[in-house]
Amino acid sequence: MPRIAYVDGAYLPHADAAVHIEDRGNQFADAVYEVWAVRAGGLLDTPGHLKRLRRSLGELHIAVPMSDDALTLVLHEIVRRNRLRDGLVYLQVSRGVAPRDHAFPSPAVSPTVIVTAKRTDMKTAEARAEKGISVITLPDIRWGRRDIKTVSLLPNALAKQAAKETGAGEAWLIDPDGTITEGSSSNAWILTPDNVLVTRAASNSILNGITRLAVIEAASGEKLRVEERAFTRDEALAAKEAFVTSASAHVTAVVAIDGQKIGDGRPGAVAKALRTAYLTAARQNSVALHKREAGPLVARRTKRRIP
Repeated sequence: MPRIAYVDGAYLPHADAAVHIEDRGNQFADAVYEVWAVRAGGLLDTPGHLKRLRRSLGELHIAVPMSDDALTLVLHEIVRRNRLRDGLVYLQVSRGVAPRDHAFPSPAVSPTVIVTAKRTDMKTAEARAEKGISVITLPDIRWGRRDIKTVSLLPNALAKQAAKETGAGEAWLIDPDGTITEGSSSNAWILTPDNVLVTRAASNSILNGITRLAVIEAASGEKLRVEERAFTRDEALAAKEAFVTSASAHVTAVVAIDGQKIGDGRPGAVAKALRTAYLTAARQNSVALHKREAGPLVARRTKRRIP
């Protein structure tokens, strides 16, 4: 069936969906985004994504385009219209359309909201997780506010392409002080020889991943000690295990860094356990949240006569 997108209140065929040529997201990367994983038809980690979206909008002084309830309705409707069972939902909010000028438009314009969806091949995704990925390391050349989830992703795209060209699944980025910040599209983790999980503390240096936060909680449930601190490439190379977290990767083991095996070169027990624990909790939370929302969502859909 054809894909359906949402653009500023309208549900359209994906091929026909478009924004104005002077949208500030297009011309200045003056926009933020969020990505939801969809598993078994349910959106994972919705409260965390909505909270981070509001923070990102606030940091850039972009108006909140709609209430959380209204946005949740749109997200569920995109899942429904695309008959999406397993995949990703992408949301982008820009400052809006205005004549090109670096300064913000005055008076303010209405934000542009787009939502798209795509399917995920779960067999391929699970096979990738079962095998693990390799990563390369590169200098971190991004701007200083990596905590805001903006669409200004050119350095990330360059890093991901460099990884792809070497056959790696991700690039880990290194600050001038020699410590790893995060991946081009994921948070970075290691398990030290004394069984301590380490991931960089939330700050302006990294995006505070929603999956990252959920995995910290899952680690507590698994009785694992977590330290939020910087770590070096050498420390990562000496680790027992390493892995990445993100909405699309969930928890995926890193089996080699810059061509050097981590541990025995296979996904470790801790990464596997955390992947299982995260997905179990995320699915349970998604089902519980959907049940709470189901009545109000159906009522609003009926009232608005969305076909």
